Amino acid sequence: MSDTIAAIATPTAPAGLGVIRLSGPDAVTVAEKVFRPAAAHKSIAAQAGYTALYGHAADQDGVIDDCVALVFRAPHSYTGENVVELSCHGGVYLLRRVLRACLAAGARPASAGEFTRRAFQNGKMDLAQAESVMDLIAAEGKLAAKTALAAREGALAKALAPLLDALLGVSAQMAAFVDYPDDDIPDLSNEALAAVLADAETTLSRLLDTFDAGRVLREGVVTAIVGTPNVGKSTLMNLLAGCERSIVTELAGTTRDVVEETVRLGEVTLRLADTAGIHETCDRVESIGVARARDRLAQAALVLCVFDASRPLVEDDRALIAALDPARTVAVINKTDLPAVWDESELAAIPARVMLSAQKGEGLSQLAAAVETVTGVAHLDGAAPMLATERQYDCVWRCREALREAQAALCAGWTLDAVNVSLDSGMNALLELSGERTTEAVVNEVFARFCVGK
Repeated sequence: MSDTIAAIATPTAPAGLGVIRLSGPDAVTVAEKVFRPAAAHKSIAAQAGYTALYGHAADQDGVIDDCVALVFRAPHSYTGENVVELSCHGGVYLLRRVLRACLAAGARPASAGEFTRRAFQNGKMDLAQAESVMDLIAAEGKLAAKTALAAREGALAKALAPLLDALLGVSAQMAAFVDYPDDDIPDLSNEALAAVLADAETTLSRLLDTFDAGRVLREGVVTAIVGTPNVGKSTLMNLLAGCERSIVTELAGTTRDVVEETVRLGEVTLRLADTAGIHETCDRVESIGVARARDRLAQAALVLCVFDASRPLVEDDRALIAALDPARTVAVINKTDLPAVWDESELAAIPARVMLSAQKGEGLSQLAAAVETVTGVAHLDGAAPMLATERQYDCVWRCREALREAQAALCAGWTLDAVNVSLDSGMNALLELSGERTTEAVVNEVFARFCVGK
């Protein structure tokens, strides 16, 4: 924290602009050694926060590039320290040369996530907000960006603050009653304590219930396209991919191996696998493809099971339906551009059904809506608090389990100090979530996934 750090804050690829960020007690001093203002009577040291100067970046060999120096004064900066950002043309050579000049002037290279880590350590954000920074950078859709921004603005902390205050209140009252039984301390009734614990458990359970859908939103979902031969699985794959990713012919069994692609459908990223037609076969090579298709079916978190609307279902279709988990399946009734002869009642076990013509590209928006519903993404509120990482999930889960232990102890007639032990464990878990009470190892793990420059 006593060092001044520097890094390229923009991608190291040719671009219109690039930024070198400096943060630390000597950020202004270092920047002054590199930056030459166009107006001789001006200097970075004399600049107030949130102001900019035009000039040139230079090193011992001379001028490197045009440059704008943007100054942020502590504590009103991203890191809470003095920060200077040098904006140049986005050539990789130019940016690296300016960075080397900053290092020669007294800065050291920033480690991964060190700017955000300093923001956390300086109280500019809590640990959950810090984790949201990379989710915001990695967001691939409107809803993902909205949820990450809500987390960055402290939605989770705001939701948990009243809960933590209530727990702290009853814990303090129990501790005072146990430690000073002879003093005139208002008694905490079992009913009032049970109500606080029950309300807190309900709030935590609601948070935990959003985790899987939130993870799908951030990370995508492993998806298998399955079906019997020649129902249009590969045509659907190509429609979703936007190109001819899988070979399509009128011959059954064209797809022998698994074809993979990552695509965006509505608000959900699908990690797609187009598989061989699942059916009984004596062909040795084809049977290997069928076995791989069954493996992908078992592993997938989402299944797009394709049926041919222009033909009646056969025994292989019925066997496949029996092997499906309806809760993670969307039935795609394909070839709706042909006369329909399929029997809808045979797919009654699968609630999510979509009519589609993969050949003509019709029904894609309905498929997107069905996928969002099955994965739970459709029910997410982008402005609502959400658990973004396994660490956050674990903290909230441990808190809920501790509160359940406290409720069980209360119902069993245990003493208040015994109940308070479980309550303390729950509150400690929430304090770990925010980073108010955590270990250096946990903090290191959080920032390990950050990029350099952020």
